[in-house]
This record gives sequence, C-alpha cells and structure tokens, in this order.
Amino acid sequence: MHSTARIISVLSDEFARDPYAWYPQLRESDPVHYEPGIGAYFLSRHEDVRRVLIQDQIFTTQALRERAEPVMRGRVLAQMTGAEHTAKHRTMIHGYTGPMLEDQTPLIRRNVEELIRPHLRRGRFDLVKDFGQQLAIWVALDSLGLPKDDWRNVHTWFQGVAEFVTSVTLTEERYQHCVQCARRLEDYLRPFIEERRENPGQDVISLMCHTEYESGRMSLHEVTALCHNVLLAATEPADKTLALLFRHLITHPDQMALVRSDPGLVTNAIAETLRYTPPVQLIPRKTAESVEISGVATRRDHGLVHARRRQPRPSCLRTA
Repeated sequence: MHSTARIISVLSDEFARDPYAWYPQLRESDPVHYEPGIGAYFLSRHEDVRRVLIQDQIFTTQALRERAEPVMRGRVLAQMTGAEHTAKHRTMIHGYTGPMLEDQTPLIRRNVEELIRPHLRRGRFDLVKDFGQQLAIWVALDSLGLPKDDWRNVHTWFQGVAEFVTSVTLTEERYQHCVQCARRLEDYLRPFIEERRENPGQDVISLMCHTEYESGRMSLHEVTALCHNVLLAATEPADKTLALLFRHLITHPDQMALVRSDPGLVTNAIAETLRYTPPVQLIPRKTAESVEISGVATRRDHGLVHARRRQPRPSCLRTA
C-alpha cells in the first residue's frame, strides 16, 4: 500500500509503469494534482471530471489546438460544438454502422485470416506486433477506401501523429519529427481526397466529401483533418484494447472459460475491457477563467487533464 504522504509525479516512469496503483492515492489525497513542469492539473475524482467534461462550459477544448491541431492538420471532432459537432459526428457514425459496416465485415474477416495464416504453423505470434497493429491500420484503410500497399508508410507517419497527441511532454526534436510525419501523411491523403471529391465511392472519405451541411460541403482541409481523426480513433486504441482483452481473460481464467464455451460473449468481453481499463487515459481541457475545483483554486488558462481510474473487477457477463 502506498503511503498517502507521498505525492508522485504523474509524469514519472514509476507512475507510467502502473498508473492504476496510484489512482487511489490521487483520489484520496491529491484529487486536483498539479504538475508545475507543464502547468496542468490532473483530476481523478468522478464528480470533478464530470463537471469539467459535461457540466461547466468554462472548461474548454482550447488545449486541443496545441495538443492536436499541429498534427491533425485542422480541428478534430472533440473541438467542435453545437450543430456542427452533431452533424459531423453523425456522418462519422454513419460511416461505421449499418450498411457501410456490413460492407466492411467481409474485408475485416479477410484481413484477420491473412494476418493469422502465416503464424499457424509456428503456433505462436506476438498479438500486438504481428497482428493487432497491422489489423487496425488495414481496417482503417479499408474503411477510408485507401490501398493497403502503403500501410507501413502510413503506420510510420501515423505513429508520429499519435506520439504528438498522446505524449504529455515532447522534446523539440520529437515535436518536429511528429509534425513532419503529419505533413507526409497529409501529402499522401490529398490526391485520394481530391479524387473522391470528383468520383465518390462507397467509403468514408467519399461520405465526408459529399455530405451536405448548413455551411455546405467540407473543404479539402476539413476532410484531411477528419481522416487523421479517423486514423487516430481507429488505430491508436485498437491494439491496446486487444492486448488488454487477452490479458484480462488470461488473468481471470473463469472468464476465459466462459468466453471459450460461448464465443457470443466476446462482444461483452470487449465492452468490459473498455470499461475496466480504457486505452485512453487522459482527456485535456483548459479553464477559461480561474475556478475552484474540490477546494483547489486553479488558474486561468492552465490545463486540466482527466485521469481514468480502473473500475471494479471485470466480468464478461455484464450487459449494462
């Protein structure tokens, strides 16, 4: 049990190795934890997080202009509000549900079979490196209607984008590397987007290019930013969720036995993994004015970061 008198930096290697071990201390002793090196407060209590993300409009997505826009090449969905967010979010949901998802299902199965087949004779493979990472990028490229021949380049460039968005701190060298990766990805996507604007197909890029909004159709710049948004959402959490799913099943053999006896429970097991250990740990916000949170006076324009905590023991049988 950690001493409640000890305050650990959430930027330390020790915290990164097992953040869940430290969340109880943060919630009990330091729920509005300040990191002077980056001028940000880390929140770990549910009521504070709910206030910041949902209830109080003085907490803005301004932080994403610094943490996302330089590599997303424009505004992401999380920065949009009101009718614009509703309309564009609906477009993205439409691209990954219903008939469009049904069209992707055979491709997903084919990708899974193609990736697993070379490893069957060996009888073992690295779940993340040999399967999860590649499957995530292949499925994302299929949904966008992009060729998989260049998946290694796309993956390399997008690793730079993901590093920029998910890192709390970056050296100047890494900052420039990530921005350069984003530019290369933008240059790669541009001719495909321009072609779909002229000749739409049955893919998400075509859907983004030809959906009508109150302000008209999205510009090339806007579609590019949302393509980056799709790649981040589709690839960055996917391999982590897959690894966590198997880790939880292996360490909870009773749950593993249930899933093996009834493969229909896989959907529940995935949902429980996302609830129990969500792959996204931090959500940034900024304060538009000085405000008090749980008795701590936070300063205007300082960052607020939502730290996720692990929920009670996972169960693949949960349905709510």
